[in-house]
Amino acid sequence: MPVVLGFEGSANKIGVGVVRDGTVLANPRRTYVTPPGTGFLPGDTARHHRGVILDLLQEALTEAGLTSQDIDCIAYTKGPGMGAPLVSVAVVARTVAQLWNKPLLGVNHCIGHIEMGRLITGATSPTVLYVSGGNTQVIAYSEHRYRIFGETIDIAVGNCLDRFARVLKISNDPSPGYNIEQMAKRGKKLVELPYTVKGMDVSFSGILSFIEDVAQRMLATDECTPEDLCFSLQETVFAMLVEITERAMAHCGSQEALIVGGVGCNLRLQEMMETMCQERGARLFATDERFCIDNGAMIAQAGWEMFRAGHRTPLSDSGITQRYRTDEVEVTWRD
Repeated sequence: MPVVLGFEGSANKIGVGVVRDGTVLANPRRTYVTPPGTGFLPGDTARHHRGVILDLLQEALTEAGLTSQDIDCIAYTKGPGMGAPLVSVAVVARTVAQLWNKPLLGVNHCIGHIEMGRLITGATSPTVLYVSGGNTQVIAYSEHRYRIFGETIDIAVGNCLDRFARVLKISNDPSPGYNIEQMAKRGKKLVELPYTVKGMDVSFSGILSFIEDVAQRMLATDECTPEDLCFSLQETVFAMLVEITERAMAHCGSQEALIVGGVGCNLRLQEMMETMCQERGARLFATDERFCIDNGAMIAQAGWEMFRAGHRTPLSDSGITQRYRTDEVEVTWRD
C-alpha cells in the first residue's frame, strides 16, 4: 500500500497532501492573498510559499498520523505554472526526498487535477473541462494520452475573471472568482459581451478588453451595476465553455463530463454543465473547493498512480518547466 506525499505550489496556493491507496490522509493548504485591485507577483508568491511550506509538511504528517519512514515516494508539481513558486517547492521536494532517501516524482499539474477528479467522483472515462487561473482545456483520454480537444488561444478563463475583479476592485479574499460568483447572484441585467468560440477553441482576451474599456462608463451612467457585470461575464464565458465541452463529448461519444480546476468550484458553471449533460443523457461529475482548487493531495494522487506504474524522476531531471502541456505525458497507468 504505497503512501505518497505531494507538494503543490504552481500559483498562489501552496499545499502538501498525503495519499494512500486512493484515500486522502491529509491535505493542508495556504493561500497568498493580495489587496483588492492587485494580482500576485511570482517573487512575492515564492516568498510566501517558502515561509509556510515546512509548517505545512509537518501539519500534513501530523494529520495523517505518519512519520517520514511511512512515506514511499515524494511527488511535486513540475509544471506548468509560475516559475519562482514552482522552483521554491521543487527545491523543498528534492531536499526532502534526499534527506529521507525516497524516490522523487515530477507531476504534471493538469494531470494532478484530472486524477484527483477521477478519484473523488468515480468518473471512469469522462470528457474533462479543465478550468483554472492558468489553464483552460477540454480533454479526453485516448491511447495513453490525455488529448486536448480544445483550449483557450490567449488567456485562461480564471485569469479573465481575476483581471475583471481588479477592474472593479473586488476583494481577493478568499478568491476573486468566489466573490464574482456571489455578486453575480444579485445581477439582474444581462449586458451583451463579446462571445468568441473558434471551432473547438475559445478566446477571453476580447471580452476582458471590452469590459476594461466600458465598465467604468457604464457604472458611472447607471447603465448597469457591478453585480450585473459579474452576472453577464459569468453567463457569457461559461456558455462558451459549455459549448466546446458538448462538442467534444459528441465527438468522443462520451456519456460523462468532469469539471476540474479552481473555476470548477463555481456552482453556476456546474449548473450550466448539468443542464447540458441532462439534455444529452450524460452525467456530470464535479468536486468542491477542497479538491477543485490547487492542493497537495492531487499531486500525491497523480504521483501514486505514476509510482505504481514504475515512474521515477532522476535528480538530474528534477527541475521545473513553466510550459508543460497535458498531452506531453504518457499515461502508462491507464488502459
